[in-house]
Amino acid sequence: MSNPLLEQHLLPPFSRISAADVEPAIDELLDRNRKRIAELTESSGSRDWDSLVAVLEQLNDELSQAWAPVSHLNSVMNSDELREAYNRCLPKLSEYWTELGQNQALYHAYQALADSEAYNALSQAQKTAIDHALRDFRLSGIALPEAEQKRYAELQKRLSELTTKFSENVLDATQGWYKHVTDESQLAGFPEHAVSAAREAAQERELEGWVITLDFPAYYAVMTHAEDRSLREELYRAYSTRASDQGPMAGQWDNSAIMTEILDLRVELAKLLGFNSYADYSLATKMAQTPDQVIGFIEDLAAKSRAMAEQELGELKQFALEIDGLDELCAWDLTYYGEKLKLARFDISQQALRPYFPLPKVLEGLFAVAGRLFDVQFEQVHDFDSWHKDARLYRLSRDGEAIAYCYLDPFARAKKRGGAWMADCRVRRKLENGSTQLPVAFLVCNFTPPTGDQPALLTHDEVTTLFHEFGHGLHHMLTKIDCADVSGINGVAWDAVELPSQFLENWCWEPQALALISGHHETGEPLPQEMLDKMLAAKHFQSGMMMLRQLEFALFDFRLHHEYQPGQTDVQQVLDQVRNEVAVFQPPRENRFQHGFSHIFAGGYAAGYYSYKWAEVLSADAFSRFEEEGIFNPDTGRAFREAILEQGGSREPMELFVNFRGREPKVDALLRHSGIQ
Repeated sequence: MSNPLLEQHLLPPFSRISAADVEPAIDELLDRNRKRIAELTESSGSRDWDSLVAVLEQLNDELSQAWAPVSHLNSVMNSDELREAYNRCLPKLSEYWTELGQNQALYHAYQALADSEAYNALSQAQKTAIDHALRDFRLSGIALPEAEQKRYAELQKRLSELTTKFSENVLDATQGWYKHVTDESQLAGFPEHAVSAAREAAQERELEGWVITLDFPAYYAVMTHAEDRSLREELYRAYSTRASDQGPMAGQWDNSAIMTEILDLRVELAKLLGFNSYADYSLATKMAQTPDQVIGFIEDLAAKSRAMAEQELGELKQFALEIDGLDELCAWDLTYYGEKLKLARFDISQQALRPYFPLPKVLEGLFAVAGRLFDVQFEQVHDFDSWHKDARLYRLSRDGEAIAYCYLDPFARAKKRGGAWMADCRVRRKLENGSTQLPVAFLVCNFTPPTGDQPALLTHDEVTTLFHEFGHGLHHMLTKIDCADVSGINGVAWDAVELPSQFLENWCWEPQALALISGHHETGEPLPQEMLDKMLAAKHFQSGMMMLRQLEFALFDFRLHHEYQPGQTDVQQVLDQVRNEVAVFQPPRENRFQHGFSHIFAGGYAAGYYSYKWAEVLSADAFSRFEEEGIFNPDTGRAFREAILEQGGSREPMELFVNFRGREPKVDALLRHSGIQ
């Protein structure tokens, strides 16, 4: 029987993939690739693109195509069997990529090509792909003595295992706690959709009453709406201590030792390659040049935002005192009273907006916005091989010709990792037969699912999240670059990769776009002008506090990776110091935010979380051109598509930005868009 992971399809055959398929398929591909690479490096004679880079690209892309659906299923349909197979393959893949990065013959072949006349005749994308490969060889320890190369491989393998375990612990801790409610009075203040979701969660567990989980939609509904302060406190303490040594699950799925080992090994890895810290190592592939530049950037934004944040917190404390006689504002009160103050001040709430953002209408509007800006059409594909009934598939086309595909998995459920993300399923590249492999994207969210006859209703914040991830997707899908290593999001400096995603969020606030993405789920009427005016008036509500919160995460991440010393640095102490410097509100001592900070301990944002704000400067400034020329100006949209989205990682991000904007970025637009003067 054939293994579906080894078959070449336009789209993965999800229903035919089983945990038993995974390891044999990956083993077979790794074995084949090693043999072909040995043949490739043993052959003598001069090398050109087709005989070297294109061959390697083909081998690695076929491996990636087999692994991408497995990695995706592990995130969205997690099971014990799949997790075991996934974890058995991780060290093998890590070992393979490390071998590749330390293959002397391959390195010399790339270097010879870079030094040859043939290099000059290559396209800019091909040259960048070769330049990046040579840089990555050096960052893989190509110049290290044999014993140190071996140690590098061991470090990468172990880090791969640890970061996966960190993520699994967060998932298990999130799924491992729930609150069973039998007294309906505890649900006072809950919106109807949250009550329905809690009732369904109880039914799934064959319990009477209601169940509140730590999945983010359920948790956020409690923190925003629950009048029962003790319920908010209970949920807060459970959520903020997940996977740690504190709280109701103390010691279960504890990430403490895993964090320490990850940081120890990252320092060793960086030093092995000649860097002072892991932060220095991280910056070798980013726009920012030095740790001082990054820290200065974060601290400057924090200084400019602090006065506004302090004022906002003072107003919130005063409000809670006035309406409820609350003389001490706690961490579990911030979101609740923030929502009440927003409602009192602007007569608008996320809850009031929800009926106007049914998911079908939002998607229709999102596709209309992208279509008008970037001349692309979207069509839902109904007959496709899926992993879950909630998943959808869309075909993107221009002038009647398919150019990409996009999966969307929108709703929260058990065995699915929390948060929202975009990942590449397949990358655009030129095939051996001269045809073009079309890019395919995964878009994953965790919205509250539909209940009964009612469609899924999104908050405006969730609409913004969808636009954000779709911006990443467009970067991946609208590329015109045919070299896999710099196609779409590949090869893009990490602190520039958020530019398209944050850029697209701006349309969630524009009246012309809101007319397309909103429509009452019962009547179809667009968002009333009165509500729109209130929503826009409330746009900058608590933006100073939100800015400082993101800067707190960014500074903690960067300082931790820049200053960490094995056996000396205490992670909690670093976070406490950063909070004392940046935050205007201190959480309880037991808060263990870092134990669930998957971005930096299980994702690609280690010493790179600052990238969100760094790229937001780029995105705000890029959008300011649309503000000047018209938010649906087709010429401006085409210019952004051609200068940024189509170029992938083929050129330096600053060069691409200047090509679009006509100058280097300024921070002014970000401060203005955040309401910070």
